[in-house]
Amino acid sequence: MSKGSIFLAELDVSMDDRRRFGNTGEQMAAAFLQSQGLSVIERQYKKTFGEIDLICRDADEVVFVEVKSRSSSAFGYPEDSVTPQKIGHILRVAEGYLLETKQTEVPWRIDVVAIEFHEEPPKITHLKNIDIPERFW
Repeated sequence: MSKGSIFLAELDVSMDDRRRFGNTGEQMAAAFLQSQGLSVIERQYKKTFGEIDLICRDADEVVFVEVKSRSSSAFGYPEDSVTPQKIGHILRVAEGYLLETKQTEVPWRIDVVAIEFHEEPPKITHLKNIDIPERFW
């Protein structure tokens, strides 16, 4: 096995670990949102230009949820990693979902669920209806 192959194998394990960690966060976020009265409609809804972690229903409103998890506080709060660029990706995927499901007249919002696993028990922060940068309107 060449040195490059070993490196790629280590990278794959790392990506698998990150995906498992992300899935754990998404499962915890889904359970939390359900405990708050939301219904989970979709998980890991993918389009070619992005993914939305969870799509929920809160009464008559469609809720697009970005889940961010951190295992330490070394890089700040999980919600700080939701950048304007990420919001733009979420908006494009959300628009595709609303068109695909013929719900363009339904009220909707974007929420962020941030999970800090370094806290015991893990700390969950739910930011409802986050601000969308003006440049996207």
